[in-house]
Amino acid sequence: MKAFTSQQLAIGIDIGGTNTTFGIVDHRGEIKYRGALSTNKYANANDYIDALYEAIYPSIDQVGGFDLIRGIGVGAPNGNFYKGTIEYAPNLNWKGIIPFADLMTKKFDVPTALTNDANAAAVGEMMYGAAKGMKDFIMITLGTGVGSGIVANGQLIYGHDGFAGELGHTIIIPGGRLHKGTGVHGSLETYCSATGVRVTAVEMLSKSPAENSLLRSYSTEELNSRIVYECAMKGDQIANEVYRFTGEILGKALANFVMFSSPEAIILFGGLCKAGDLLLKPTREHMEENLLPIYRDKVKLIFSELREADSAVLGASALVWEMKQV
Repeated sequence: MKAFTSQQLAIGIDIGGTNTTFGIVDHRGEIKYRGALSTNKYANANDYIDALYEAIYPSIDQVGGFDLIRGIGVGAPNGNFYKGTIEYAPNLNWKGIIPFADLMTKKFDVPTALTNDANAAAVGEMMYGAAKGMKDFIMITLGTGVGSGIVANGQLIYGHDGFAGELGHTIIIPGGRLHKGTGVHGSLETYCSATGVRVTAVEMLSKSPAENSLLRSYSTEELNSRIVYECAMKGDQIANEVYRFTGEILGKALANFVMFSSPEAIILFGGLCKAGDLLLKPTREHMEENLLPIYRDKVKLIFSELREADSAVLGASALVWEMKQV
């Protein structure tokens, strides 16, 4: 493997179900340029990659040209590190198996590596954030979906086929809510994602006799996790109960995860973390309640220390420095 020079740069791309963020990053983790693009606007991967190229190309010129770009790292839903493919991602418009790394390499004419988006976030946290110096931790991303990256003995767990760590699709309530993307009932993602928070709010409004909730100012179509957050910050009782319930479900799931790998910490990342203690307190309470005594009061439950847009971008870009160069 050729050593990289201090002048070289990496492109880090985080593909979310709704939006994509990208950055041009140096080997110290300084993001020289940031940008964003709609993900769900594009019906197929080729159109998306064309748009991504058009969005990134001007910034490459600004930082010194393609000669300085060592490679591209991508964090994507259902990203297979071994094959460079995105496979059957339930939150993306592109169905089936997409040879994404190969398509990116062809379009940009630079080598591309790809991993699961939550794994990329975990790498970013380990290199630059709250998990710096940790060898055993779990990253949980709470956004459009629920993702996870599991680090044990200082190594990301990929499994034999590249798909280890899909904790968001573990069943937490058998026979529970339908996940439309997978057809499975009761997965963690259906309760603890931004979409799950919205569904919980709608359900609670339909069952609660309280007529003075701020949430009732919005139609069912208008309601989303951002509105629930804003109402909770204003002290709305039902909105606060949405977070308590979400924390209960998440805490029970985290207890299972702790007993699987005994991490030093679980790090929460993503848009739902803006709720702060409204989410963290019930999550910690129900995690501890459901742990065996040998695990209690040992595992730190903390929020990411990185900007939401930066963690996965930094982690994705870190893949570039590990690439074999010919």
